[in-house]
Amino acid sequence: MQRPGLTTEVVDTSVYERAVQRFREQRIVMPTFAQLADPMDLAPEVAADVAAADPDAPDPRNLFRVHWHNAADRRGFAAVPDHLVLPRELTGVEAPIVVALADRFPMIASHKVLAAYACLAPRIVTGQFDPSSQRAVWPSTGNYCRGGVAISRIMGCRGVAVLPEGMSAERFAWLEAWVADPSDVIRTPGTESNVKEIYDRCAELDREPDTVIFNQFSEFPNHLAHYLVTGRALERVLRHVGRGRPSLRPFAFVSASGSAGTLGAGDYLKEQLGMRTVAVEALECPTMLENGFGEHNIQGIGDKHIPLIHNVMATDYVVAVSDRVTDRLNVLLNTGPGRAHLARRGVPLRLLEQLGSLGLSSICNVVAAIKLAKHARLGPDDAIVTVATDGAPMYHSERDRTLARDFGGIFGPTEAAATVGEAIEGAGTDDMLELTDADRRRIFNLGYYTWVEQQGIGFDEFVERRDQATWTRMRDLLPAWDEMIVEFNARAAVPDR
Repeated sequence: MQRPGLTTEVVDTSVYERAVQRFREQRIVMPTFAQLADPMDLAPEVAADVAAADPDAPDPRNLFRVHWHNAADRRGFAAVPDHLVLPRELTGVEAPIVVALADRFPMIASHKVLAAYACLAPRIVTGQFDPSSQRAVWPSTGNYCRGGVAISRIMGCRGVAVLPEGMSAERFAWLEAWVADPSDVIRTPGTESNVKEIYDRCAELDREPDTVIFNQFSEFPNHLAHYLVTGRALERVLRHVGRGRPSLRPFAFVSASGSAGTLGAGDYLKEQLGMRTVAVEALECPTMLENGFGEHNIQGIGDKHIPLIHNVMATDYVVAVSDRVTDRLNVLLNTGPGRAHLARRGVPLRLLEQLGSLGLSSICNVVAAIKLAKHARLGPDDAIVTVATDGAPMYHSERDRTLARDFGGIFGPTEAAATVGEAIEGAGTDDMLELTDADRRRIFNLGYYTWVEQQGIGFDEFVERRDQATWTRMRDLLPAWDEMIVEFNARAAVPDR
């Protein structure tokens, strides 16, 4: 593939030199992908320097926190990424569901900041983006565009967020505090499912010479970073959970599709641990399951198309979850009566106190894992791993809206019990599919209409993604980019970390 983000050569030396000068002036050091995958290998003095930075400030040192090994205080590093192990008392299934917590990431409290860094850094070191004059445009349904704005700001350039106008109020409040100009937040029509409208607005912006679009749905560095950084982090979590439990078998990795970047970790876990990859979508918009369409409120899962960076032919299951379920569980997990009911079910207090780390798409991932455990009849020795993309603070307004709409403003013991019965105990094995080769081909082929007919991707480039060798070859880009990052840092005369 010869897409713009997939070169290992300097394309424009003048752009490259201006980027070097900008990084020198602002004393910006970029981490390599290897350092993000293994941050515990950083020199002690470097780790101490990073720890001194405010994790929520536009401080270049926060680039060295764009990984899963941040401690709960988001300042220090943790040898094992922070995670929850959800027990039967919460999930209703015997199989342990392991959830890696992304609210430890800097600035946006979501792992989407990793995807943003992964997309921008290779463009910087190959002379394909000029931070002194160009705007980085980040199309998203929420977290990725926040990550893009954060990464742009601390890497010395201007970031523009493009997202649907119906997203949570908390997303817009964060963006308005971080952008250089209010016009850098562009609202498009619709809600979570209206990705095409985002693409159309980006097509207009792309006509402007000072603009570069970083489309997370087609930027392969998004996939590659999650393959290495997220994949290795989840492997460490699973090995940690399995200590003292030699019979524990890693069974599957579950992740909502969204841009499909996080699903790249499934390729790593499949190769290293023999795990299945489970792609999740909203039942109200069953694109993979039924070639369907619709609107939903599981914010963080853009849909109605198949992302170019989704390795469909390596996907084993598709599971659909209703936004009615995620909306109501958001109330259950984040209200006093809801947590009191869970405590009566035997959920430990320490776990209850950490449920705020689960946002809407995180809850979706957990429900999908429950459905998978029931479908595959998994037992206590079968581990499912997933990720909590962001936490509940991003959805307090959505919780209040659901509380008023679905419960008349009253959520007590009766409502809590009914929610558990419907959303957890009632999670069935319907609306899911264990994929055959024919199913994978059907889903793969559906992407043709978005990428070849609408977005102008070459036919041969589109088709070659069927071959797993294409995805394997791409991984060679990561060490090549790392070498270029080291050289770039040296040319910028900033001490290497």
